[in-house]
Amino acid sequence: MKYVDEFRDPEMAKVLLKEITKISDSLAKDLKRPVYIMEVCGGHTHSIFRYGIENMLPDSLELIHGPGCPVCVLPMGRVDDCVAIAEQENVIMTTFGDAMRVPGSKRSLLQAKALGADVRMVYSPLDALTIAKKNPDKEVVFFGLGFETTMPSTALTVLKAEADGIKNFSLFCNHITIIPTIKAVLDSPDLQLDGFLGPGHVSMVIGNQPYNFIAEHYQRPVVVAGFEPLDILQSLWMVLKQLNVGEARIENQYNRVVPERGNKMALTAISRVFELRQFFEWRGLGSIDNSGVQLNAQYAAYDAEKKFVTPSVVIADPKSCQCGEVLKGAIKPWQCKVYGKACTPETPLGALMVSSEGACAAYFQYGGARIENMQAKQSQQTTPIIPIHPVIEEANL
Repeated sequence: MKYVDEFRDPEMAKVLLKEITKISDSLAKDLKRPVYIMEVCGGHTHSIFRYGIENMLPDSLELIHGPGCPVCVLPMGRVDDCVAIAEQENVIMTTFGDAMRVPGSKRSLLQAKALGADVRMVYSPLDALTIAKKNPDKEVVFFGLGFETTMPSTALTVLKAEADGIKNFSLFCNHITIIPTIKAVLDSPDLQLDGFLGPGHVSMVIGNQPYNFIAEHYQRPVVVAGFEPLDILQSLWMVLKQLNVGEARIENQYNRVVPERGNKMALTAISRVFELRQFFEWRGLGSIDNSGVQLNAQYAAYDAEKKFVTPSVVIADPKSCQCGEVLKGAIKPWQCKVYGKACTPETPLGALMVSSEGACAAYFQYGGARIENMQAKQSQQTTPIIPIHPVIEEANL
């Protein structure tokens, strides 16, 4: 298939949905509960609601929205640190658009900008480096965040800064890693998950092999999935087929993009510049060992956390905000007390309503009348969604 329309063929979708329903109904009958499949990636969550996929699925299949949106899992304390840097004299703070709106305990970067801080949206960390070249009398900081998908561009920018001798550029690093996160989810003692849709963009960088432990140790199937409607439906079907015959393997549905061993050049850049943090705090998930990265000693001169003094305080989310429960799969976004009321994309209380990949934002934008159907669907289930309480465990990148 070469064209986008072919990935949105309604007749093919009907065929896949028929097969999905047939297998999931059979499995659910044996399990005496729905089949639980987690889509790890926030991009998948967005696509699922954009194309109305969840509303098409049978009651015997329940999708759990995973912690795969890097903006959404950023804790308030890290936002406060970033704002503190941005408000210092002679600093230009740069970052992506979504990150500017993530609320801290006092204000977001966008609000800090309104109060006079020099905060600029960029499309790439290289844009931040260009700003540093044009403003040699200013300290230019790039607020870097994201999984392995965005790490290579940040790493290459640091290497470029070193090569060009740019001294007034630094990185406030909040990059996180996917493998320790999935492991923490799987180590939850109360977890009920039957399989995973693996993240497509992350896998483009790291390949498929890092997921082998999920099948080998935890006996859960993983299918790395693309983002078009037929990609997601085919991937769900592939997971269900494995479950139906008692298999647990790593499969690559998104093989038109994802290489088996990942992107060698991207991985080389990451390994040159970054090292694992001992631990990193996640919004709603707590501290997960080795789940974040920082600049290594060779590139410490570009580390904003070493250049600037920050509060570095762990801040709890507002009690009214239930982002943590949504991230853990304990509730759906529309079950949050402030969803669509005090918390909207225009006035977000939690990060899940900020990012376009956040589950709350996806529900708000594409849910509409479907929410009533979802409420009715959940009320018919005899088994509730099991909350996920991850355990802190050591894991390698």
